[in-house]
Amino acid sequence: MTLRALHDRSALAGRFDRDPAMHLMELGDLDDLLWPHTSWYTVSRSGPVALLYAVGDIPTLLAFSRPGDAAELEELAGALLPVLPRRFFGHLTGEAAKVLESAYEVRVHGVLLRMVLTDPGSPAAHPDGPWQPAPLCRSDLPELLELFAAAYPGNWFDDRMLDTGQYVGARRDGRLVAVAGVHVYSPAYRVAAIGNVTTHPEVRGQGAGTACVAALCRRLGETVDHIGLNVRADNATAVRLYRRLGFSEVTEFTEATFTALPRGATG
Repeated sequence: MTLRALHDRSALAGRFDRDPAMHLMELGDLDDLLWPHTSWYTVSRSGPVALLYAVGDIPTLLAFSRPGDAAELEELAGALLPVLPRRFFGHLTGEAAKVLESAYEVRVHGVLLRMVLTDPGSPAAHPDGPWQPAPLCRSDLPELLELFAAAYPGNWFDDRMLDTGQYVGARRDGRLVAVAGVHVYSPAYRVAAIGNVTTHPEVRGQGAGTACVAALCRRLGETVDHIGLNVRADNATAVRLYRRLGFSEVTEFTEATFTALPRGATG
């Protein structure tokens, strides 16, 4: 099959709207803020689409499909080889990552779960307790970065997302100790993906993070229809937390860094 680049946002939205739980990130990246940094590819008129997102230290490739489309996604992965950068970060379902091993060294970071909120009543009923999460804004950025350095070093954070108003934090004695935010947020496409959820080690296990996620879900529910997140499959504590808040698993996928093999090493 021949690789085709896609440039029509409305056509892409139509594809992804058929399965918004699977394609939260792609729908969010159609938004005006992120669209200029995206490239989209397919090998068929109605099959899987791959997204190459050029923000951050290295580009990110997203290639998701349901099991019934797994073979076509693998074909798409193979067709992408001539256009992929020499180094990129990838989120891929099924065996698509293995297809790229012919040309790339693949360093797998783990298996992640995509989860979506299927019971909005759970975060709606969750009490804030003593934490009383409140929205964060641009002026909170230095304190937020300090919290990430202490509690979530190496996380992927795009500070433009802070300007969406969809970050909430909890404080103890005036100090920021827990946060929940978004990786994508699009009222236009009615989707949001939660990310950068963390709690300072000093207060872990005391409900601050859960209160922040619940408060954020309530806030997001005012403007979007589909709320999801990615979480490591082996992080049993986090998976249980999200299940308690009404999230359910959609799919699992491989998270990896891909580095091109030296010329002459492929074959």
